[in-house]
Amino acid sequence: MSATADVGIAIGAGTDVAIESAGIVLVRSDPRDVVGAIELSRATYRKMIQNLVWATGYNLIAIPVAMGVLSPWGIDLSMAVGAIAMSASTIVVAANARLLRRLRLQREPEVIAPINSPA
Repeated sequence: MSATADVGIAIGAGTDVAIESAGIVLVRSDPRDVVGAIELSRATYRKMIQNLVWATGYNLIAIPVAMGVLSPWGIDLSMAVGAIAMSASTIVVAANARLLRRLRLQREPEVIAPINSPA
C-alpha cells in the first residue's frame, strides 16, 4: 500500500522544487493559512455546484423555448431574444462566481503567552 496526497502545500519561502510541485503555495510562512485555503476550496466547490445547477435548469427551459415549443400557442421568439437570454445566463453565472469575493476566511486569533508564565 502506498500513500498519496490529494493536494500538496508549500510555503513560499520553501525550495523551488517544493513550490513547483505543490498545488497550493502559501505566501506567508503561517501554517494556519492552510485552514483558509481549505475554506476557499470548499466555497469554490459550492459555487461550481450552484452554477452547474443554475445553468442546467436554465438550459432545460431555454433550449426548448428557443426550438419553438411555444409556437402552437402563438409565442414565437426572435433569435435576438434567444441571444439576449443566453447572455443573461452567462451574466448570472459570472455574477454568482463573483460572490466568492465576499468570503471572509476565518483565522484563529494569535495567542501569545506572557514571558513570565509557567510552562
